[in-house]
Amino acid sequence: MGKITQNKRLWRRLIVRHFDKPFGFAQDKLSISLPSLQVAVLTLVISTGLLVIFTNFPVNAIFREQERNIQLSNSLPVVQKSHPLPATLEQWQDKTNSGDYFDQIKSTKVGYLIWSTFPVKVKVETLTGINEQQSQVWVNSVLQAIQQWSIYLPLQVVQKSDIADITIIRKAPPLQVEPNGKILRARSALTTYNLYTKNDILYHSFTILLSPSQTGDYVLSAARHELGHALGIWGHSLLQTDTMYFSQVRKPPFISLRDLNTLKKVYQQSTSLGWSVVGNR
Repeated sequence: MGKITQNKRLWRRLIVRHFDKPFGFAQDKLSISLPSLQVAVLTLVISTGLLVIFTNFPVNAIFREQERNIQLSNSLPVVQKSHPLPATLEQWQDKTNSGDYFDQIKSTKVGYLIWSTFPVKVKVETLTGINEQQSQVWVNSVLQAIQQWSIYLPLQVVQKSDIADITIIRKAPPLQVEPNGKILRARSALTTYNLYTKNDILYHSFTILLSPSQTGDYVLSAARHELGHALGIWGHSLLQTDTMYFSQVRKPPFISLRDLNTLKKVYQQSTSLGWSVVGNR
């Protein structure tokens, strides 16, 4: 298992959300305003959520995706370039040629959601309002998911939210309301990301909400799936044998070869994250 340690980093936020659209069809409407100032201001709202319907069959999910317009100032072009592969992914080799689902992964107007500074710091919420045993079971499941992914990308658990790159919270995602007022089914999980700048470099951070209704293996499964989004897999697999399958199933799969092949391919792509927002630096 990967080593989980602690570290600190300060950052400032700009808010972003992203909603999955049913069955993988996306509306690409992003909106960022970058005025001709030395500090770039970005307003992007992006999130990915999981809706779960419990039946006598494997659990089904509906995903919605929606992005708002981005307008990039010509005076402040946000370049997109690739970063060197993290050593852990560079060493990863699939000798079975299991394939991937990279064609299902979405790029955003800032490119792929790639981390370039490691280790990625993860904060797990300190639970209140439930008994100590329930709290420990939930936290242990989430930590297990972090540990499983940390084999392939360096992750650290931190105690302070203000230094975290990814924050995981036990909280029901907000309900979605259609323009006609219809309330959609409750989601079991929601992952959103923020864009922010520090020293003119574009960065991002994630917040993961896991519904308190999730129990047992489903907590581990949901945490593992949402962490996959937060680590860069901004899309879903069509095979039930992959962690990033678009629905929860009765027997949640482990991180698969296809998940890892997809993750590695994502990190070979271009992004604006980790690069200057002021000119082509």
